[in-house]
Amino acid sequence: MLHKLVIDTLSAQASRLLMNEGGLPGPEVEKHLKALLQSALSKLDVVSRDEFETQQAVLMRTRERLEALEKRVSELEAKTQ
Repeated sequence: MLHKLVIDTLSAQASRLLMNEGGLPGPEVEKHLKALLQSALSKLDVVSRDEFETQQAVLMRTRERLEALEKRVSELEAKTQ
């Protein structure tokens, strides 16, 4: 979703700039720039902010569980010695 917003914004701005310079008509330039940017972004190894935050939450829960298990193992080991 963020990628689409970035693509749309950059395309519109570039289109306006080129239109002022006597280039191609704005909508045509915007269409080509969107295609170019979408192609470039699809080749990048990026995730959305939502995906990142979801994975970060999973990692935090996993870390908390691992720490709890490590503590429990230490307690059990202390009891057996």
